[in-house]
Amino acid sequence: MDSQGEDDDTMDQFMEKFKTQKYEGAFNEDNWEEEFDKIPMFMKKAPQEIDPEKAPELACLQSILFDEDRPLEEQAESFKDEGNEYFKEKNYEKAVASYTEGIKKKCKDVELNAILYTNRAAAQFYLGNYRSALNDAIAARKQKPDHLKAVIRGALCCVEIKNYREALKWCEEGLKINPTEKKLIETRTKADRLQRAAERDARKSKLAEKKKQSKKDSLLNALKDRGIKLHQQAAGEDEEETSEFSYDGISSENATGSQVFLDESGRLHWPVLFLYPEHMQTDFISAFPEDSRFIDHLNAMFNEDYPPWDTDRKYFAPNLEVYFEDEETQSFYQVNPERTLLEAMQHRRFRVKAGSPSFLIFVKQSSFYKKYFTDRKVYKLT
Repeated sequence: MDSQGEDDDTMDQFMEKFKTQKYEGAFNEDNWEEEFDKIPMFMKKAPQEIDPEKAPELACLQSILFDEDRPLEEQAESFKDEGNEYFKEKNYEKAVASYTEGIKKKCKDVELNAILYTNRAAAQFYLGNYRSALNDAIAARKQKPDHLKAVIRGALCCVEIKNYREALKWCEEGLKINPTEKKLIETRTKADRLQRAAERDARKSKLAEKKKQSKKDSLLNALKDRGIKLHQQAAGEDEEETSEFSYDGISSENATGSQVFLDESGRLHWPVLFLYPEHMQTDFISAFPEDSRFIDHLNAMFNEDYPPWDTDRKYFAPNLEVYFEDEETQSFYQVNPERTLLEAMQHRRFRVKAGSPSFLIFVKQSSFYKKYFTDRKVYKLT
């Protein structure tokens, strides 16, 4: 047999053996995609951290890409490309980090620097860091004033932080660079609409605040004119010595949200609290007109129907007495039910506490009444 025939036989034997033996570590139908993704050239996504021992090929590529001996422009360009890949994957934090590394190189390529700042602005924007994004857009324009993408990003940032005037300014500057830029035209229209709405809301708010202040002033003047004193003033202090009459003393809201108010006819309506110490019960009158009498309210509250807690049926208007407490002297003053609320509140010892005048209601000469006032000072109003 000649040498050519021997070679053919040897090759045939090798091929037959190759068919029966599997290559160790070869891809199979189940894991070939996974194995391919481990090869740097075919990777769809770079790992968060690179371990040189587990991925020596990738570590090698990275060292080549970011070799400190290369020109600064090439290094910055590599970080820009890396940031772009992270950006495509919507990993904006990693993108920001990569662009930052590129900016740190401080290369002399103003075009590249402008792109790095603009791209970082975009990543910051999608992270919701609008002011940081705006600062990057400004930095990009310092590198290249006519960088259109930086202008667009700056305008969008200004809209997000509700600085519509500045957004309009950015749009106008950008449209000088490119008068047909669709994004800038849309942003200008939006910023103009929002600016006009903000100005309208500001006018409404200012007018509402002015009306509110006017109501406050009218209310305070009404209280001063009537000589009504608030609990925050020191007891025994002469009105002439009081230089401040604060609205805070009457602005406290109770559980129902009621407050004293002045109606169109100039009459005050007070949220008044009736206390029944014997039964530890209360009644709340949300708007007690200052010129109405206590007896009128008592008649309306205690007529044919008794409250459920009045098991002895003692609470009916003619059988009740009204008092207020002077906390400073720990004294009590009896109020004639025929008197008006204003007359009671104008007493020199009466103080409005927490915005609501309060009065205690007792059954005349009841055992509880006698015991309650045994060691307390009681005065009758004349």
